This record gives sequence, C-alpha cells and structure tokens, in this order.
Amino acid sequence: MHKKQKILFIPSIILFSFTFLLFAFIGLKPIFIYTITFISSSLLFISISREIIKYELPLKYVYILLGLSFILRFAFIPVNPIGSDDYYRYIWDGKVQAYGINPYKYAPADTALNSLHTDKLPKLINFPDMKTIYPPLSQIIFYFSYLIGGESFIGIKIFLLLSDIISLWGIFIVLKKLKLPYKNILIYALCSLPIFQFFIDAHLDGFGLPLFIFTIYFYLNKQKLLSLIFLSASICIKPLGLILIPIFFFNEKEFKDKIKVVAVPALLCLLMYLPYLFTGSPFQALMNFTENWTFNGIIFNILDLFFKDNQRTRLICGIIFIIMYLPVILSRKDLITKIYLSIFLLFIFSPVVHPWYLTWLAVLLPFIPRWSGILYVGLISLTSFTILNYQLNGIWKEYTPVLILEYIPVLLLFGFELYGLWKKNFKNLKIQNLNN
Repeated sequence: MHKKQKILFIPSIILFSFTFLLFAFIGLKPIFIYTITFISSSLLFISISREIIKYELPLKYVYILLGLSFILRFAFIPVNPIGSDDYYRYIWDGKVQAYGINPYKYAPADTALNSLHTDKLPKLINFPDMKTIYPPLSQIIFYFSYLIGGESFIGIKIFLLLSDIISLWGIFIVLKKLKLPYKNILIYALCSLPIFQFFIDAHLDGFGLPLFIFTIYFYLNKQKLLSLIFLSASICIKPLGLILIPIFFFNEKEFKDKIKVVAVPALLCLLMYLPYLFTGSPFQALMNFTENWTFNGIIFNILDLFFKDNQRTRLICGIIFIIMYLPVILSRKDLITKIYLSIFLLFIFSPVVHPWYLTWLAVLLPFIPRWSGILYVGLISLTSFTILNYQLNGIWKEYTPVLILEYIPVLLLFGFELYGLWKKNFKNLKIQNLNN
C-alpha cells in the first residue's frame, strides 16, 4: 500500500472504530447513541468500501482489519439490544420448548402458559397475543440458546458470533473459488449493518447467512445435493432462500436435476416442520405478518399512495417483481449476479424492509461489490429515526425524507448498473452473431 493510499484508508478505519466508542463515553440515552453511531459508522463504511475496491491491500492489512472486525463483534456481546426487542420472542420460544411445549401452539400471553410467566417475559415481548412466526430451525437454535443463557440474550449472541465466524470463513472460500481478491471479505467484515443487527440487536438472520453462503459455495463446486441441503436449512431459518430455487431450477439442463431442485428443499423443509405440525399451527402467525405488516418498502409506499389498499398494493408489487425477476433468472448472467439482482429486486418491491433483512444482501457484496448494494446496506441506517421516535414518543412513523435519501441514490445506481449489464450483454450477443 502506497503512502497516499494509507493517508486515505487508515484514517477511515480509525474513524470507523471511533464511532463505536460512543457507546462507552457519551452519556446520552442508549437509543440516541445507537442512532448516531449506526448512521455515522454506516456512512464511513461506504467510504471504506471505496478504498477497499479501489486500492490493493497487502494480506497483512486484511488480517489486521479482520482482527478489528472480530474485536468489534466481541465487544458488543454484553451490550443490551437497543434498536429492537425481537430477541425477547426468541428467548420465550426457547423457554417454551425447554418446558416441552410446542412454540407454535400458544401465544405468549395465553393463560395456558401462566406458569412460565415471569416479571420479564412475556411482558417485554412485542405482540404477546400473537403466535410465533419463526421457522423450525430457528426454534431449535432458540431452544439451545435458552439452555445456555436462560432469559438473557447472551445465548443468542454466542450462537450469532459462531454463525458470523462461519459466514466469514464461507466468504473466504467462495472468494478463493471465484478467484476474487481476498481483500473483498472486508466489505462484509467491516460493514456496520451486521455488527449492529447481530451483535447489538441480536437478530436471527445471522443464523441463516452461513447456510446461505455455503449453499452458493457447494453449488459452484458442483456439489449440488449438499447445496440443496444447506438451502433447505437456510429456508428453515428465514424463507428468503426460496428465491434461489427458480434460479437453480432454470440453471439445470437435465429434467431430473430440475426435479431435485424443487423436491429436496420441499422434502427437507417438511421434515423440519413435521414435529411441530401435529400440536401447533406453524404458519398461522406468519400469514398474518405477510398480509399486514409494512415498513420501508419504497415501491410499495409509492403505489399505495394511489391504491390505498394494502392487499391490492401487495399484489401489484408481487406481479411487477415477477415480471422483472423472470428475465433475470432466465438470462445468461453468472450465478452470483442472478442471486444479487434477484434479492435486490425482492427488497425493492417488498412491503417490509427492516435493516436486518439487508444483511442477506450485504453478505453477497464481497463477491459482487456493486455500489447499489453498498449504498443500500449503508443508507438503510437512516431508518433508525423511526426507531428513535418510537422509543422516545411511542409513535411508529415512517419519514418521507428518509425514504428519499435512502432510496433515490440506490435506485439511480441500480438502474445505471442494469443498463451497463444490458449494454454488455447486447455487445457480446452482437459479437457472437458476427462470429457465426
């Protein structure tokens, strides 16, 4: 690394680390510190990503910065979650299972569970009258987390740390497989989004990311059965992995392989749900969530201004998404590009885009460091203003200026990237026709 590069790069890293020290040294309410630190470190992450992409980094620098990222992760394990209270539900589901009860059978506030109630739980759970929405593999992790940490978040965070270490290992071997620079691992390792969403707020998406990465790795490595097994496990943490099934299906040439792509996840997911089906309703609360919840969905919010009907707007968003998704999965683009574009489009047309959802996009950025994705995972930190207002005033409100600041640069860059891909494909097709 040249002296000029050090002048640009090293101060960015120092500033990035310094923003996290706000947690220790500023005597403000936790949600103020959280908002300031999340937004400022996310903006610095965008700057750092530019340096990572632009400059060559010696391997020793990569190791040093990876070490820094691990220190940040370890440092936040004892910090109480600030931006979300979802972890109370995780702990409750684990506790219910520890007492031999199907977590899908009762809502936390149900009188049948009065013997399990404490001063902390289920009083602190959001929507205690609603049954759990989380898939079966998540429930197994909640169970073991409860055995380790009881009604503390420590058990959840320990499993998140182990999962994230595996994710980073998975990113490393996929980079090696694709013959991409190892420095790219820093685009995920130094990203504020997973640090905040997993190691402060303890969101379960961190359990699914290593499974998602190894799904891609084994598929690239032609170990397709293993890939489908990991994909099934990923879906049973969070259903987002379902978007890979059509990509794999159309990528296969043999009919029997196409059948496997559908049959293996369907069978394995059924087997994971089976123990819960006889005494509970695993999909009841999930259907309610998918029908009614909205937050931070740009296309949904725009269309809903005209239709003013939740269900109709969802349907239209779904139709437009499919219209744009099909050309992607049927195109000749490489696998990673198809996955990236598909997930990006899914979030753009989704009615619900919480910050932790975008960790599924962030984990792809080392393989395909597109600025649309880098800006998206950075600028989604602006949604912290909604959380700040909710915790201070009890009002859950989306802000139009936040949506504009978050999405306008992201959509402009995404459109520019799509145009570049189309232009490149058109040029390649023209060359092929001339050769023929």
